[in-house]
Amino acid sequence: MPDLTDIIEWLGEDRSLALGGLLIGALFGAFAQRSRFCLRAAVVEVARGQLGAKLSVWLLAFSAAIIVTQLLHLTGRFDTANVRQLASQGSLSGALIGGLMFGTGMILARGCSSRLLVLAANGNLRALLSGLIFAVTAQASMTGILSPLRETIGTWWTIDGGNARDLLAYVGIGHGGGFAFGLLWLLAGAWFASRHRITGWAWAGGLGAGVMVALAWWFTYEMSSRTFDPTPIKSLSFTGPSADVLMLVLSPPGRLLDFDLGMVPGVFLGSFLAALLSRELKLEGFQGGHAMRRYIVGALLMGFGGMLAGGCAVGAGISGASVFAVTAWVTLSGMWAGASLTDWVIDRKLAPHPLPAAAVSP
Repeated sequence: MPDLTDIIEWLGEDRSLALGGLLIGALFGAFAQRSRFCLRAAVVEVARGQLGAKLSVWLLAFSAAIIVTQLLHLTGRFDTANVRQLASQGSLSGALIGGLMFGTGMILARGCSSRLLVLAANGNLRALLSGLIFAVTAQASMTGILSPLRETIGTWWTIDGGNARDLLAYVGIGHGGGFAFGLLWLLAGAWFASRHRITGWAWAGGLGAGVMVALAWWFTYEMSSRTFDPTPIKSLSFTGPSADVLMLVLSPPGRLLDFDLGMVPGVFLGSFLAALLSRELKLEGFQGGHAMRRYIVGALLMGFGGMLAGGCAVGAGISGASVFAVTAWVTLSGMWAGASLTDWVIDRKLAPHPLPAAAVSP
């Protein structure tokens, strides 16, 4: 059976990265589609005191990502030393403000960026439009008209890379402590899942989605040690990668393939196939102009907020959290706070007919 080095020699570095991203993304997309994995849904359940199936699935994914990532490190199969979220300077102001904006946006758009991609593959036109606006805004925030504002906010409160940005080093519990922390949340997720009798697909999908986050860390780490050109060590994220895929479609060909350019189409493909096999493909559109305005504003907030924070609900909330980057945990906290407040104000106090906590699809 060929190993990774043989595949690189056969396909080349860029195609190998893209193929790995495509396969890991497809599995993540399938797991997310079958389990209804969604941070927005979990936050709404907690905010309304209805700790149920959506929270269970998110906790399973969250804990699985932490456990497997830390286990890979403890067994010498992964090293966080050169991970961007830890090694480079970060922005606490960007993480906090971006997290708050992203959390607000995912309530308005009724789904985070990864959920929009999964739903768009199932025929949800609301999610497709919101996802496109999200990608355009992310690109504008990365190098376009919104980049000066993002850079300004990012300089308000910075943090050095290294141990200062490594939460495990900061609190002194090490990777063994990180592994134990993940186990505690796995027990919590399993307890909620058993109490609410979630389906086998929800169990498998939640755990599988989290494992894909760790698998992406391992794959890009292994590629970085085998490729001649520098290869960033990264995991699943949807803010920058969505903007990159958009520019690849709009700009002339010639850009080298990489992990992200395979991962985003992979998630779409995996979700589509999962929905096809389970007969859940269904075209859905907007219901009135007011709803469309809500989704557009939500997508704009997520695009700018995600780029400002350096990650989305998956990129910061799970991938960054799994390596215990301080900024990722600040972002995740901001997302929970922003989403909880927005749900309380918009969907419970101001809405004439408040949405139930179970209404997770855009």
